[in-house]
Amino acid sequence: MATNSDDDRPAVSDEEWARFVEDAQAGTGQAPREPSARARMVTARLQDRSAEPPGWRTGPAWQEMQGRGRGKRRLKAAGAIVFIAALALIAIRPELVIDRVTGKAAQNDKAREALPAETARPSAPPSALHPDLPTLKEPFKGSPALQWADGAAGIEVPVAEAAGGMSKEQVADALEKAKQFLVAANLDPATLRGERPAAALALLDPKLKEELDRVDGSLTAPTKENDPLHLFSRVKAAELKPAGDVVKVRGRMWVEPGKEAGQAHVLADYTFVYPFVKAKPGAEQVERTIVRREITFSIADPRKWEATAGKLWLDKFNVDLANSACGVYDGFLHPVFDEDAPTGPTPSGTPVDPYDRSKSLEAGGPEDCGTLSRS
Repeated sequence: MATNSDDDRPAVSDEEWARFVEDAQAGTGQAPREPSARARMVTARLQDRSAEPPGWRTGPAWQEMQGRGRGKRRLKAAGAIVFIAALALIAIRPELVIDRVTGKAAQNDKAREALPAETARPSAPPSALHPDLPTLKEPFKGSPALQWADGAAGIEVPVAEAAGGMSKEQVADALEKAKQFLVAANLDPATLRGERPAAALALLDPKLKEELDRVDGSLTAPTKENDPLHLFSRVKAAELKPAGDVVKVRGRMWVEPGKEAGQAHVLADYTFVYPFVKAKPGAEQVERTIVRREITFSIADPRKWEATAGKLWLDKFNVDLANSACGVYDGFLHPVFDEDAPTGPTPSGTPVDPYDRSKSLEAGGPEDCGTLSRS
């Protein structure tokens, strides 16, 4: 870094000024936003420091410009303009300075880096992030899901191999249909807005009449024991709408042989993160609901079992719903907003991280109405 011959303090380099200009120009292109309470507090604290010691805030940049001949005047004038613009920008958006001082900006940049696909169960939950609140512009702000894949891209089909007496081709077909079911049940806009998940149901074996009747019953007359949310993610379109067009997804799919010859299982473990906003004019608060599903699909050899070729059986399924009202079993997700009156039982117990995929849902956890460490 350049220094002034009359002062050993470091000067601000041309590269730093250029980067400062770019930051100021980028910031002025956005609409003003009310600073957070924390931002106002830190800004006030900085303003109250009446006697800053010599350093990069005072002196060196000015002194360095003094020794550059004709070029110094143009740089000094440009620097003055940038400095004035920067002061105005800081007044409007103090988080630009605060985030850099605290290191939050660097952490936010890292939090946006896409993760590689999940190929095995994680050993620990995702790291804690700054607890930023989601916004309409950034609905996944402050969430580990910011690094997850978007929508169907997060459901990757593994390479198929023969298993349980089923051929490689049969297993490959089952894997693809399992993905189709997950997409239709959890990502299809029609399903999300509460319509009948026809595409998902069409993938199931029609010979499983009792199971299909039970699923149909959950859609028409949901109960606590027979709730369509056990398989499908849906909200009341008159009450909620997605905050944006992205659902974040993370998980994995794998194949195991069945317990008996002529059967193979496709196991899926996926977490879906949905940002919602109230479906009313002017609504701005964004709330995220996190849905984790563990589903075991099965396929069987029609020559040995009463099964339809190319169709899936639903062997078993578990679900965990995070940030959905307790005690409401109407077949729809109900994320809790600040304006909502409390309903159902009061959440209790040790807070659970809904982003923690290091344990199976079968390994235990809070039943009924638990508390969350984050959403």
